[in-house]
Amino acid sequence: MGTVQIREVRKSYGAVQVLHGVSIDIKDGEFVALVGPSGCGKSTLLRMIAGLEDISGGDIVIGGRVVNDVAPKDRDIAMVFQNYALYPHKNVRDNMSFALQQRRVPKPEIVTRVDNAARILGLEPLLDRKPRQLSGGQRQRVAMGRAIVRDPDVFLFDEPLSNLDAKLRVQMRSELKELHQRLGTTTIYVTHDQIEAMTLADRVVVMNGGVIEQEGPPLELYDKPASLFVAAFIGSPPMNFLQGEIVDGNCLMLADGTRLLLPCADPKERSRVTVGVRPEHFSIAETGWPATVSIVEPTGLETQITARLAGQLIRVLVRGRTAFAPGASIHLVVAPGDVHFFDAAPVPELALNDPS
Repeated sequence: MGTVQIREVRKSYGAVQVLHGVSIDIKDGEFVALVGPSGCGKSTLLRMIAGLEDISGGDIVIGGRVVNDVAPKDRDIAMVFQNYALYPHKNVRDNMSFALQQRRVPKPEIVTRVDNAARILGLEPLLDRKPRQLSGGQRQRVAMGRAIVRDPDVFLFDEPLSNLDAKLRVQMRSELKELHQRLGTTTIYVTHDQIEAMTLADRVVVMNGGVIEQEGPPLELYDKPASLFVAAFIGSPPMNFLQGEIVDGNCLMLADGTRLLLPCADPKERSRVTVGVRPEHFSIAETGWPATVSIVEPTGLETQITARLAGQLIRVLVRGRTAFAPGASIHLVVAPGDVHFFDAAPVPELALNDPS
């Protein structure tokens, strides 16, 4: 069984505590993405699951067995690294079979496993090539093939697509999802790219400063962020934030005195709040919040407008094309269900709301 339980796991380097009691339960066959900014502890946690880092406290349980003191090779996991870690002097077949050779698996079984993995990953024509003769995407497939042949209970991926160009990342993302659907192996995937996490995972765990901010299905995190950090991190382009004071029940008064009529009241009735609206949830209308267009970025499928609202930059996504030009005046409206209310804490730097 490929179940993984992470129970109150802590990690310290001397006096510096990196993980502060992290707990996650991962079901057999589930694809879970650990996502967050650099330094949040996600890669450290993955290396602890793999046995490459010691645990300062708590337990890691794989398949019902506590593995805190179990060697990496005995944990029945396979890890795919960011840098591929291929042997340059070995061909593709030997790279994929090396771990099996070390474990003295019978040669006929090695051939069967390698051929099966090569077929799944489309590597059959490349088995006799050396890594230097392969493209970045092909090398990543070889690294995945090396993990597949081990037939582990759990796959661990440490930012495997970060060295690829944008087009190839999209292609490999689709291939990874198809691979998981075919194999059904429990997968823990670390990335700083929230788009990767959203598109690949059954469940996303957002980490920040060594703790879990929120976990759940991707669209749940997108639609119902539990904190200002999650709201700022999940979504591209990021959520817009406006900070101010609630007056007259449902009117947001900004720092410069501008009053914006809200379509709904804050359910928690806070006097000072941060109001969040995703770019695609704005509509342009005859009346509403007044803004001035600064930048228009057409992509064909949609148009991204950067506008100034009371001295703050906000982003608006419009489906299709628009005739608006820089300097144009527009009015923005938003539906009641698309307004998010948060405590009036400083907005994370992850989100653009800088008037400069």
